[in-house]
Amino acid sequence: MLDRSARLLLGLIKQNGNEICADCGMSDPQWTSSNLGIFICENCASIHRSLGSSISRVKSIKLDNWDETQLQVMESEGNLRSKEKYEQCVPSCYKRPTAKDPQILREQWIRAKYERLEFQNPDKQTYLASRREGYLWKKGRDDKKFQKRRFVLDTTENVLKYYVKDDAKEPKAILRIDDINVALVPDKIGNPNAMQILYSQDGHTRNIFVYGEDGKESVDWYTAIRAAKLARLAIAYPGTTEQELCQNLTRDFLNEGWLSKTGPKANDAYRKRWFTLDGRRLMYYEDPVDPFPKGEILIGTTDKGFSVFDDITQAGKNPGFVFTLRTPNRSFHLAAEAEQDKDKWVVVLKSVIESPLSVQESSSMFRGLIK
Repeated sequence: MLDRSARLLLGLIKQNGNEICADCGMSDPQWTSSNLGIFICENCASIHRSLGSSISRVKSIKLDNWDETQLQVMESEGNLRSKEKYEQCVPSCYKRPTAKDPQILREQWIRAKYERLEFQNPDKQTYLASRREGYLWKKGRDDKKFQKRRFVLDTTENVLKYYVKDDAKEPKAILRIDDINVALVPDKIGNPNAMQILYSQDGHTRNIFVYGEDGKESVDWYTAIRAAKLARLAIAYPGTTEQELCQNLTRDFLNEGWLSKTGPKANDAYRKRWFTLDGRRLMYYEDPVDPFPKGEILIGTTDKGFSVFDDITQAGKNPGFVFTLRTPNRSFHLAAEAEQDKDKWVVVLKSVIESPLSVQESSSMFRGLIK
């Protein structure tokens, strides 16, 4: 039987704003920060513990003992009042994490709110500067070694560039801010602070993998790129609201994983490839951290002849679960090892195909790169 404190707290959870985690939005939070007066999920509670009790005191609704003073704090504060205090000036380009986002993004969001008080003082938001310079560890193009490289992000010049040596006069590579995407990929290279930056090089997608010395450094770079892209989009699309523009800053990959695919000929064997769906661009690699994909497919809409469907006609040629992605020029026969993986790919690809082109996609040179 629940004691009085647990019943009171469970009642407070039903109030507006308290029914979801104050930091990631997960439903039915069962933990709290008793001094901040907020309700949080188990995953965010573990991050709060790392802040130390001087910043956040984590307590379970049902498992811990409560005194009257602590209960009064929970009654008087709550998630909505906390947001008013700790999220006063969150930049529109800052990616607010959900429960599905990587640990690094959730942790730095929580530290920015309660430890650094970043959203109470805009002067602390250094990632909003039009120019940023610093060091990141970058994976070599032809090997898996990481080397420290100097990076410069310049919004005015529309470039992200990096140098092999500190005293180098010319950068090793220059990337247009308008053309890049960046995603947090801690699992892909086994580093919690890892990022994948994608850009176009000679008509092909190029990937570079980097990480910062700590989580803050990586998320600051991630946010700086988002801020730079927002500034560039605001110039290119002056009549578009900032809220709409923020939907086109950076993209998390819609889906990734191993699939087997055939070649263009009828008798070609299935070969295992790593697939990444980045917006409307479907890429496949021999290895997840290859610098270039072996092939790319730009996915259009239904009225342009694109479709995806289960394909039982190919089932006997591969032991996996087969589906087909049809484009105006070619049908791609793909196979997943598990039925749930196949189902997810079909659902995600169908969602892309059935979605209209965005303003940015419509105004760009959108042509199918099918190889």
